Amino acid sequence: MARSIQIKGIDKLQKKLRQNITMNDVKTVVKNNGIEMNRTASSLAPVDTGFLRRSIVFAIADGGLTATSTAGAEYAPYLEYGTRFISSQPFMRPAYNQQKAKFKSDMGRLVK
Repeated sequence: MARSIQIKGIDKLQKKLRQNITMNDVKTVVKNNGIEMNRTASSLAPVDTGFLRRSIVFAIADGGLTATSTAGAEYAPYLEYGTRFISSQPFMRPAYNQQKAKFKSDMGRLVK
């Protein structure tokens, strides 16, 4: 049984996107939101010696279309998710969830 999907209006959408935004605008939104998320994650990280906070780094990949924020401390996952001995102290997930809404809003603004 073969099924087919037909999408109508994709040409209009592509034309509208080409008129309204450039890839530089998208890259700027990705970069700014990535920097904000990195800053938020650093501020939410629990501090004992400061090593975890200093190990959170920001990087841009895929020609500016991907932003990553990584905690390089070996014990970061234990703090983020917890263990059977310690409760979790999340810092990356809350930063991601907070920034996700702003990113969607910024991208939506570009499309309008």
